[in-house]
Amino acid sequence: MSPATLIVGASQAGVQLAVSLREAGETGPVMLVGAEPHPPYQRPPLSKAFLLGGTDTAKLAFRTPAFYAERSIELITGERVERLALRPGTAEGSATTSTGRTLAFDQVALTTGARVRRLAVPGADLAGVHHLRDMADAVLLRAALDAARRVVVVGGGFIGLEAAAVARTLGKDVVIVEASDRLVGRSVAPTVSDFYRSAHERRGTAVLLGSAVARVLGDAGRVSAVGLTDGTELPADLVLVGIGVVPRTELAEAIGLHCDGGVVVDRHARTGNAGIVAAGDCTAMPHPTTGVGLVRLESVANAVSQAKTAAATLAGIPPPAPEVPWFWSDQYDLKLQIAGLSTGHDESVVRGDLDAERFSVLYYRNGAVVAVDAVNSPVDYLVVRKALGTGAAIPPDLARDTGRPLKELLVPAGPNRGTHTLDL
Repeated sequence: MSPATLIVGASQAGVQLAVSLREAGETGPVMLVGAEPHPPYQRPPLSKAFLLGGTDTAKLAFRTPAFYAERSIELITGERVERLALRPGTAEGSATTSTGRTLAFDQVALTTGARVRRLAVPGADLAGVHHLRDMADAVLLRAALDAARRVVVVGGGFIGLEAAAVARTLGKDVVIVEASDRLVGRSVAPTVSDFYRSAHERRGTAVLLGSAVARVLGDAGRVSAVGLTDGTELPADLVLVGIGVVPRTELAEAIGLHCDGGVVVDRHARTGNAGIVAAGDCTAMPHPTTGVGLVRLESVANAVSQAKTAAATLAGIPPPAPEVPWFWSDQYDLKLQIAGLSTGHDESVVRGDLDAERFSVLYYRNGAVVAVDAVNSPVDYLVVRKALGTGAAIPPDLARDTGRPLKELLVPAGPNRGTHTLDL
């Protein structure tokens, strides 16, 4: 008899895992449980098109209710799994939800995602202080933006910058407050950080780097200003806090799984318990290129890829080939596309024109290309992404020849040397 599978978390990873189990031929019960009352939906548009008013909640759903029913995926929404109880030495057991429901399972997948990191200063709980992680947050924030005039965004990561771009596009006065010395410092090189600072400033947003929030000031229970540690007070009738997320590892920890910046999994998405897998934002995994150290990749691409791998592991079939990590961010008319991981690079090459807002930065480690950041330069992005997937080389001395298209500069993997034009 096919095992019953419980998937905890109706996230992008959770939906993909359920679908992939059916595609792998698994016929046993599949239960997909989500704490939010909505059917599973896309999160990336929340800080972009949805916040700008370009789409509505109904259009964000991954699938129709009929899709899940046709595949015998039992979708349970509005219930959070609060407890997992395992039979000793197995992955079998039962789950208890917030409504008191008991769900029996033979194997379990954790796709619990992450929660927002809160601002721990006086006044952070005032009305008008917002976070952006789920649909409820986005609905409240979109309504609040309509009435706001002065917006302070705390945090210069991708969510903060995307929301700041929306607010400025809507004609709001916007200030971005970032505690570090550059924007999106964990994700891109200083060249790209500096570009985004200039791009936001050119469009009328103030950017304060090396600035920390000391308190949020209010009037009659509602935010009126943000106080910085240097004594500066920034008038505000809306504050968006975007200072990162914390992986949801509570259930994993409670059943004794190893957690270190996320639920620790191997390349097959397995936890320390062979019958328990995990995927998506809640996980910490071996570096996808080097295999050394643990990384946590917050992206749709990783959630989908890791979920497919987790499903293959549970189904006992070979996992799909690993994918090159990729990410994107839309701010104003700027599309940033990232392929690979630039962490640890020792050389970079800039191609294109930063002033024209169309360029790419190629990152190298020991002479090998490891990543690209491409702004309004989709061809360079695709060339590097495909090169990383095939093992082709783009020597840095060739990449500096900006008079030639990047796709003409590829050196194929293996003994067949010489440049090679890639069909895109």
